[in-house]
Amino acid sequence: MYLVREVVNCRPGKVRPMVEKFRMLSGAIEELGEKPFRLLTDLSGESFWTVVLEAEVERVEDFIAYERKLMEDPAVRESMAGHHDLILGGRREIYRIEQ
Repeated sequence: MYLVREVVNCRPGKVRPMVEKFRMLSGAIEELGEKPFRLLTDLSGESFWTVVLEAEVERVEDFIAYERKLMEDPAVRESMAGHHDLILGGRREIYRIEQ
C-alpha cells in the first residue's frame, strides 16, 4: 500500500479556492468507486498557504491511472481550469505504508 501526497503551495488568499477544486476531484474519484482523497491545510508549516491532497493506493500505477481517468472527464477539466493561477509551486511525495 502506498500514500501519495500532492503538496501545493498556494498564492496568498488562494487556499480556499484550491481546496474547493481538490474537493471536486475527491468527489469525482469517489463516484468512480474509489476511496476519496484526504485534504489538509497547514496551520504552521514551513511554507504558508499549503494544501495537501493524500491518496492511499495499492500500487503507484493506480494513482497515475486515476489521474488520467479524472482528466479525461470534461467536467473535471472545466473545474480544474485555472488552478495554476492559484499556486506558486508544489511537489509529489510517494511513501510505502509499512504498518
